[in-house]
Amino acid sequence: MKKVRITVMKQACYPDLIAAYENPIEHACDMRVGQVFLANGWEKPEGLCDSAWESMSSFVMALSHGAENFYDGWMKNPRSAMISCNDGFRPVSFLMETLAEDAD
Repeated sequence: MKKVRITVMKQACYPDLIAAYENPIEHACDMRVGQVFLANGWEKPEGLCDSAWESMSSFVMALSHGAENFYDGWMKNPRSAMISCNDGFRPVSFLMETLAEDAD
């Protein structure tokens, strides 16, 4: 089993949807572009949003166990995936890449 690097690549924000539908929330999302998490195998990294983890955990598990080439060539790097969290107000895009380093 391998480690998987998870990098915050981009965060969108839809203020019109927030104003129309969301109740005020403090710290709705604390992810920052460029932030990096290291998954030890398929274990959720400390500090990673639970909702984001739910969106990506199956890909992290697959990558950590050697899966490649999701959806027949979707990614230029076959040992990677780009997944967004399921927050409809401020979705965050995460790049997941399998590392050569073995998980603990």
